Order: sequence, then structure tokens, then C-alpha cells
Amino acid sequence: MHVDRSLAWVTVRTPLPTGDLRVLMTDRGVVAAAYTPEGAAGLPAGPEIRNPSDDRRAAAVVSRIAEYFAGRRRELDLPIDWRSTSGIQAAVLRTLQQTVGYGETITYGALAERSGVFEEESAEPGYAARTVGTIMSTNPVSLLVPCHRVVAADGLGGFGSVGLDVKRWLLTLEGVLPPTLDWTGPG
Repeated sequence: MHVDRSLAWVTVRTPLPTGDLRVLMTDRGVVAAAYTPEGAAGLPAGPEIRNPSDDRRAAAVVSRIAEYFAGRRRELDLPIDWRSTSGIQAAVLRTLQQTVGYGETITYGALAERSGVFEEESAEPGYAARTVGTIMSTNPVSLLVPCHRVVAADGLGGFGSVGLDVKRWLLTLEGVLPPTLDWTGPG
């Protein structure tokens, strides 16, 4: 397998039901983030940074994500390397990242409209919203581009292969949903 020397992985501890977050970085920024080891499968190979304090990129990723999960940071403010996105996916993800902040949600349909990449009149009703749902489920930079903030018009919607437990956890952390008695978030 070809190893791209500009790539490096760092594992970030999280309180999420899925466990640690795997983050793939380049010199330009974060290129991928995976909630599960299975989510990281199929992504490019690169060395694992075992001691994040030895690498400024990894140190920033680990500290900012830890602060977010501790409830001390609302925006990660990490650079994103957009090379793994293009076309409609890139436009929708950039719109989400730039316009839907901490503690806010947007519906799939509203994000489709806000992105401006779908024709107003579609032969198939709901096409744009379903396409945005697919884009959210294939978001290569989850958490940094907060697909958990995109919800269905009639409820939470889905959350790809990670599951609704993670989406609920993140929305609870951000104050969108009230905590349940068994929520394990910051005090």
C-alpha cells in the first residue's frame, strides 16, 4: 500500500459512545475524521502520531477537540484540507461549516436551499434534501464540518453508520437537546 508522507493520523480520546476519533491530517489541515476504526478503513495510509505534543498539527487537533468535548470550546477553528471533497458535496459541506454554528440546527431541505447548488424546480420532490442527507452520511471531515447539526424536518434524521446515539450526544453537548439522566457529557 502506498503511504503518502504528507499524511499523518492522530487518535483523539472522546466520551462518545463510539469511542475515540481518528483524525487524518496534512500540512494544509484535517483531511478526514472518523468516529470508528471502520470509518477510517479505506482512507489513505499514513503514520500514526503516538505523542501529539511532538507535532504542532496533532497537538492543536487533540487539544481543541478535547476542549470541545469538555464544553470549553464552541468552534474547533482547525484548518480543513478540502481535497477529499468536490462539486456539490464540497459546496454543501462548506455552506454547513460556514453558516450553521454551535447550538444551531438546520434541516436537510433548508441546507440544500442555502447551498444554492440545487435547481429550484426538481422533477422529483425531496430530491435535494435526500441528496444532502447522502452528503452528510459521506462527510469526510465529520465533527469539523458538523453534519450532526443537520436534522430532518420531522425529527433528528439519520447519522450514517455511526448511529443516532452519537448525533444525540453531540446535540446534547451543544444544548440543542436536553440531557437525559444517563448522559455522560461534561458536568
